[in-house]
Amino acid sequence: MLNWSEIDTVLLDMDGTLLDLHYDNYFWLHVVPEEYAKKNQLSIEQARLIIEQKYQDVMGQLSWYCLDYWQKELDLPIMALKREIQHLISLREDTIPFLQFLKQSGKHIVLLTNAHPDSLSLKIERTQFDVYMDRLISTHEYGFSKEQQALWHAVQKDVGFNRRRTLFVDDSLSVLKSAKQYGIAHLLAIANPDSKKPHNQISDFLAITDYRQVMPT
Repeated sequence: MLNWSEIDTVLLDMDGTLLDLHYDNYFWLHVVPEEYAKKNQLSIEQARLIIEQKYQDVMGQLSWYCLDYWQKELDLPIMALKREIQHLISLREDTIPFLQFLKQSGKHIVLLTNAHPDSLSLKIERTQFDVYMDRLISTHEYGFSKEQQALWHAVQKDVGFNRRRTLFVDDSLSVLKSAKQYGIAHLLAIANPDSKKPHNQISDFLAITDYRQVMPT
């Protein structure tokens, strides 16, 4: 499925790709609307409709991933609320075997996440998967999200990867399409980012539900 002899660099998303997306989905779809409803004396349904529209307004932009933006926009202590449910942060069951394989294979392993630096720090604190990484990058360092071509140019200039010999792994189809547009040769989609939800049906990219599907036996 993947010709590992043609891959030198592996760029990895974090949420839904290395970590179970359940934590983030639960936070943004349940905790935030509930707290917003309480603060503004709204029903949960009213709060959900307002929050959903706010999400849609900045979808795919760096603001969508920015905790500072949401703290100001919603007037909620976002980071404190995230810490209250940090026990839900967990690695995918197949992540460590995959990272061990990449490390043993001598690949250059780079985390490339749209997550805010504070969110990245919290997740590293909880999981310690950074021991396998050669580099940790939050796109906030560059001021662009992975959905934007400017981000790929900035990362390429910084990291110096060869597009033809790079694998990029993500659970977001819009992000994978952006990477494809930039010319990343090897692309892999994660079809089961949230352990509590059904698998996604993906036909545009090579898609897996377990990293062992692409690891040599």
